[in-house]
Amino acid sequence: MKISVKGLLIASSLLLPSMAMASECSSRGVLDDRYCDENQDLVADSPKNPDEWNDPSTLVFTYTPVEDPALYKDAFADFQAHLSKVTGKRVIYYTVHSNSAQVEAMRSGRLHVAGFSTGPTGYAVNLAGYVPIAVKGDESGFQGYNLITIVRKDSGINKMSDLKGKKVAHTSASSNSGNLAPRALFPAKGLVPDEDYKVLYSGKHDQSILGVFNGDYDAAPVASDVYDRMVAAGRVDDSELKIIYRSPRFPTSAFGYAYNLKPELAEKITEAFFSYRFTPEMSASFKGADRFSPISYKEEWDVIRDIAHATGTAYTKAGLKKLAEKDAAKRAKKKAAELAKQADSQ
Repeated sequence: MKISVKGLLIASSLLLPSMAMASECSSRGVLDDRYCDENQDLVADSPKNPDEWNDPSTLVFTYTPVEDPALYKDAFADFQAHLSKVTGKRVIYYTVHSNSAQVEAMRSGRLHVAGFSTGPTGYAVNLAGYVPIAVKGDESGFQGYNLITIVRKDSGINKMSDLKGKKVAHTSASSNSGNLAPRALFPAKGLVPDEDYKVLYSGKHDQSILGVFNGDYDAAPVASDVYDRMVAAGRVDDSELKIIYRSPRFPTSAFGYAYNLKPELAEKITEAFFSYRFTPEMSASFKGADRFSPISYKEEWDVIRDIAHATGTAYTKAGLKKLAEKDAAKRAKKKAAELAKQADSQ
């Protein structure tokens, strides 16, 4: 069989791109194929090719949609002004309504700087090239939170084993304190979610808390910082609620930027985070935190990754697809309920 030199050259040229890609990245760990992690810090490295750096004229910022997005848009207004001053860029707030949408926004390049809630941070790192650098904190270090289980004081529920056969509100599938941590930690207390009690997804921490307060759910595992803020704001009366379980401390929402921002811009964004001091209003919104404290995703999120592993949560495209489907189903259910309520009132 004769093989022409021209044919060999064409065949070789077709292999060059894939061979080049393989040689360009010696290690990517569990990151998506579009990212590289040669320093093995578990987050995407900045692109080696300057042509791949992004230097947008306008920076798009958002915060996790766990609670009312409008509330946090106002809370971060002063920080956005500071970020704009330090970077010399216009900064706008982009409202997202689900964790999966926030991850997709950064993956597609529409989101540059963001605060992701604890659980979905893993999706953002692995699939969207997110580089977490900070969490809320004070002079003593980063601010953490606990998984707590709340019940009504008049419920007759006094310990975790009393939840067997009850209706318990988890927040969303990707939430650390609202779903993943309970599934990983509760079995040690003799309680297996979905087996020992019925799991009902509320959508958000505040909805779980209000649901328990109003008697819609028997109990709810929620983030302690969200609970404390709602009590301080007078949204629930803690004299009618009690905490029957408190976990070890977890890091709060991560703040960071997209991996492919121009290095000089990434440095200015980092400077903006660590030189900023919260306004009194912002500090009050975040349980007394007054600054952004540095963290390492590799170290501080180790317990979170362990919980995800224990619960079978995969920070992959398939995992994100499942998360998006669940987010969409929840929104559709909520919309249907609103339409039904409107129909009843007419």
